[in-house]
Amino acid sequence: MQGFRDQIFSSESGLEIQKLGNDEFDDDGKPKRTGNVWTASAHIITAIIGSGVLSLAWGVAQLGWIAGVATLVIFSGITLYTGSLLADCYRSPVTGKRNYTYKEVVKNNLGQVMYMFCATVQYVNLTGMVIGYTITASISMAAIQKSDCFHSRGHGVSCSVSHNPYMIGLGVLEIFLSQIPNFHRLSMLSVVAAIMSFAYSSIGVGLAFAKVVSGDRGRTSLTGVEIGDGLTAAEKIWRMFRAFGDIAFAYTYSQILVEIQDTLKSSPPENQVMKKANVVAVSTTTAFYLMCGCFGYAAFGNDAPGNLLTGFGFYEPFWLVDVANACIVLHLVGAYQVFAQPIYSVVESWARKKWPRSVLVTGEYTISLDKKQRVVISLNFLRLIWRSLFVIFATFVALLMPFFNDVLALLGAIGYWPLTVYFPIEMYIANNRVGRWTRRWLGLQLINGVCLLVAVAAACGSLQGLGKSLETYEPFKVKD
Repeated sequence: MQGFRDQIFSSESGLEIQKLGNDEFDDDGKPKRTGNVWTASAHIITAIIGSGVLSLAWGVAQLGWIAGVATLVIFSGITLYTGSLLADCYRSPVTGKRNYTYKEVVKNNLGQVMYMFCATVQYVNLTGMVIGYTITASISMAAIQKSDCFHSRGHGVSCSVSHNPYMIGLGVLEIFLSQIPNFHRLSMLSVVAAIMSFAYSSIGVGLAFAKVVSGDRGRTSLTGVEIGDGLTAAEKIWRMFRAFGDIAFAYTYSQILVEIQDTLKSSPPENQVMKKANVVAVSTTTAFYLMCGCFGYAAFGNDAPGNLLTGFGFYEPFWLVDVANACIVLHLVGAYQVFAQPIYSVVESWARKKWPRSVLVTGEYTISLDKKQRVVISLNFLRLIWRSLFVIFATFVALLMPFFNDVLALLGAIGYWPLTVYFPIEMYIANNRVGRWTRRWLGLQLINGVCLLVAVAAACGSLQGLGKSLETYEPFKVKD
C-alpha cells in the first residue's frame, strides 16, 4: 500500500516509449523521471512503517532496555549500510543501463541462479505477507468488537470473539477486489494507505506515552522478562529469538528500494540521491520505532502485549482504540492486493506465454452494471479462477495459524537476511571486485554471517512458537 507502487508496476510492464527529446524522456526512452530526495524518503518511510510497528513493544520487553534498544539501532545501521550498497547497483557498472526491479539487479550482477533464488525468496515472502495481513486485519476487526463490549459491559467481563468469521469475510472481500485489473495503479490507494499507517502507529505511540505520563507504568528491567513464574530459561531464549525476527520484519523493505530509485531524476546521480534519502528515511523511522518500542515497554513493562492495539492494555478512550484498529483494517485490505499483485502477475504472464491463443487465458469479457455503461467490469476466467484459489489458500493457512508475533518473526527471518543483507553485499563484492580475504571482504562477510545466524535463530524461535501454539490451538473455538 505504498505510494511508489504505481511506478513499480508501470516500469515493469509498461510499453517502452520512443525517445523524442531530452526534455520529455530519459535515456531509456521512458517519460522523464522527476523524483528527488524528499519524494524517495517519503516512499521509503511509507513502505517501512506498517503493522510490524505494533509488535516492537513486545520485542523490547523480551530483550530488555539494553539489548532491545541496541537491536533496533543495530538493525537500522545494517539496513542503512546495505541500502547504500544496493543504491550503487541501480545502473550496470559497465554500460550504465538501468535496472528497473530488485530481481533484475540481482540477475544482471550475480547471474541466473541467484536470480531464481531471489525470485523464490521474494514470492515466498510476498505470500507470507498476504497471510500475515489476513491474520492482522482479522485480529483488529475482532478487537473493535471486543473494545465495544468492554466499554459497555466493563473491563473485567469476558468478551469472547472468534477471529474466524472475520478471516473468512476478509477472504471473500479480497476475492472480489482481486478481480480488478491493474488494482495497483489506483493511486488513491497509496495515499489512503500512507494516511492509515501513520494514523494507527501514531495513536499507538500516543496512547502508550499517555499511559507512561499518567504514572500507570509496568515493571521493566534491563534484561526484559524475567525467568521464573512459569517462564523457563529455554522459553526466555526462544522468545528473544522471536523478538529478533519481529524487529527484522519491521526493517524488511530493501526489495522495493530499486523500484523507488527508478523514480528519481538522473541529475544529480540517482545513487547519490538514494543514499541521502536512505539516511533521512531510516533515521526518521528508527526514531519512530524507538518511541513505539520504548514507550510501549515503559507503559506495559514485561507484560507488553504482542500487538500494541489489540492486546487490550488500552481500554479507554475506546473510540480511539476502535479508530486505530479500523485504520489497520483499511490499510491492510489494500496492502493485501498490492503485495499479491506480483504473484498474480508472474502466473498470468507465464500462462499467456504458454497458451497465447487460449480464450480461457486471454479472453476479456465486459459486464456493464448500468444502461449507460458508466460502470463496467472486466472479467477474465484465468484471473477469476487463479486469483480466487490463491486468496482461498491464503485464508485457509491464516485460519490454521492465526498467531501474530510468531508469523511476523518468521516473515522477518525469511525476508531480512537474503534481501536486505546477502544480495546487496554480494553484488557490491562482484561489482567492485573485492578480493577474498582482504579486510573489506572479511568485514562484509562478518556482517553477512552474523545476520544469517540471527535470521536462523529468529526462524527457529518462530517455528518453536508456532509449534507450541498449534499444540493447544482449536481453530473453531471462540477466543477470549
